Amino acid sequence: MAARVRPSIDASLVRRLVRAQFPQWADLPVTPVEFGGWDNRTFRLGEDMTVRLPSDEGYTPQVDKEHRWLPILAPQLPLPIPVPLAKGVPAEGYPFDWSVYRWLDGENASIERIDDLSQFATTLADFLTALQRIDPTGGPPPGQHSFFRGGPLETYDADTRRAIDALNGQIASDTATAVWETAIAAPWHGAPVWFHGDVSIGNLLVRDGCLAAVIDFGCSGVGDPACDVTIAWTLLSGESREAFRTALSVDSATWARGRGWALWKALITLAEHLDTNPVAVATARRVIDHVVADHERST
Repeated sequence: MAARVRPSIDASLVRRLVRAQFPQWADLPVTPVEFGGWDNRTFRLGEDMTVRLPSDEGYTPQVDKEHRWLPILAPQLPLPIPVPLAKGVPAEGYPFDWSVYRWLDGENASIERIDDLSQFATTLADFLTALQRIDPTGGPPPGQHSFFRGGPLETYDADTRRAIDALNGQIASDTATAVWETAIAAPWHGAPVWFHGDVSIGNLLVRDGCLAAVIDFGCSGVGDPACDVTIAWTLLSGESREAFRTALSVDSATWARGRGWALWKALITLAEHLDTNPVAVATARRVIDHVVADHERST
């Protein structure tokens, strides 16, 4: 089977798409966003809008989902989230639907940009609490559109165990397996709630040292919120991690599953980039170390 080719996406394509489908914005400048993520390519349109184009067919169901649900979620949340303004259709050699959103000011979250990490953690927990309290009726259950976030960890059991085997000698395999099996043994028994699905530094915007907005709901849905806890090990630590857990009122089973989600992503990232990307490797190792240490403290 031939490999699927991702479409070539650049500012010139975006200009052509906007000019043809939304001529009222044809004269606005189009500039790439420095970090636009992997699922989508993001461009700024004028001063007040952003254009997002899925980079692969697997991400296209997220377009309709965001247009359907973000206008419902936004008024019920304590921080700004993207607001869809228009939906484009395939054209100019680009094969997928695409979106125009309201621009949200801010920079991607990092330790250096945050004034008070514990306050940041509490603000984020309050946002996620508000999200979980929104009526989930009719919301999208976990599936391919969310890459099965919000569903059972068992979906990625085989992938995780393969990564642990492949990394034998690079990590403490027995300990990683114990963390994973503890997560698997703590299933979700609650009622489905809204989850974001990708609470990561690239989707948390900081302005004036504080959390200012949450973006990219492409992996969102209604199910188990444990996947949203991973930020506890990818960004937070020590007091800020505890502040996050306390404010979010996370029980031990959900916390364990959150560790599982964080471990899964770090393991597959480390296995994939071990010989090619030192920055990704260092980040993945740090997350694995944090997850393992937290697991050991809990036992």
